[in-house]
Amino acid sequence: MGEAAQGQEVVRRAFAAQAKACLELGSPFTARLCELAAENLSADHPVGQIVLGWKGDPSPGGDSVPLRLAGALHALVLSNRDPALAAVYPPQVADRDADLWAAVRGACRIHAGFILDRLASAPQTNEVRRSAALLPGFLTIASLFQKPLVLSEIGASAGLNLQWDRYGYRLGGLACGAPSSPVEIAPDWTGPPPPENAVDVSERAGCDLNPLDPASYEDRLRLLSYIWADQADRLERTRQALSIAAARRQTVERADALDWLTHRLQPVHADRVHVVYHTIAWQYLPAAAQKKGETLIAAAGERATSAAPFARLQMEADEHKHDGAALTLQIWPTGKKHLIGRADFHGRWIKWTGWPALS
Repeated sequence: MGEAAQGQEVVRRAFAAQAKACLELGSPFTARLCELAAENLSADHPVGQIVLGWKGDPSPGGDSVPLRLAGALHALVLSNRDPALAAVYPPQVADRDADLWAAVRGACRIHAGFILDRLASAPQTNEVRRSAALLPGFLTIASLFQKPLVLSEIGASAGLNLQWDRYGYRLGGLACGAPSSPVEIAPDWTGPPPPENAVDVSERAGCDLNPLDPASYEDRLRLLSYIWADQADRLERTRQALSIAAARRQTVERADALDWLTHRLQPVHADRVHVVYHTIAWQYLPAAAQKKGETLIAAAGERATSAAPFARLQMEADEHKHDGAALTLQIWPTGKKHLIGRADFHGRWIKWTGWPALS
């Protein structure tokens, strides 16, 4: 097998792997789309040439080329640019694979410029249901310290998970959050109930290398396009969350995570708890950057006092990622750290363990 053929085989395997992941995460349509691409994508048009000749790592753990292509196609549907493609997309899905692929192939030819532009950018998501996994952590922090929170989110994208206290939730038997919010999140919950405690957010800020503006049509389209087309509930929830963020004029700072942390961790927040948090973001930092980030956070922890505590809340993949993401919480000045639960990567379920002293 020649070098070009080997490269194409790597790309096809990436689409097959993404199809499996989509099926496991509840998107049979996107799984079908990726399977068809793995089998049928050809280099007889510019989009196929770029995808099959991808120079980097096309896999879901690398450049996520399958999701780049799926997002570009979905953007064509959401923006009404391609009626033929929209006709075979949810909610009206083509009965035959041949019809779906014919529409995809046509879109790749007609809208090559648009798709190639989208392929140049990494996918961006802002999964609102992850707020339901964060909320029990924030409730725990509030219960431990009984102080208002200062929020600092790394990899905040459009800032939707900076607005977590403006959504309504049902966590097991506990109804909490903003009861009149148009965003309602009710994950499958197992484990003891989370702490019941009022949470006061006194300040919030976030950073991202490529932040999206929730008030911008193009940025909203980009964010929505990476949500899988057959997951209507995710699309509607994200639209509502975008409206909340836009109304609050929440902006996310365009900055490198380490530069931003260096600046953000300097102030002392007397009688408040500074909480640094991130969801499926830390893993994308290079190893050297992760090490420097850990050093910055540890130094901030050493400066914490009982009057100005510090906490780090994470929802990130670990060695047990087959069982969802790990929810971990570390607090200072004690430096105690515990696994407080696990959550589905899209926030569909939460397995809550809790902080030992509060369990």
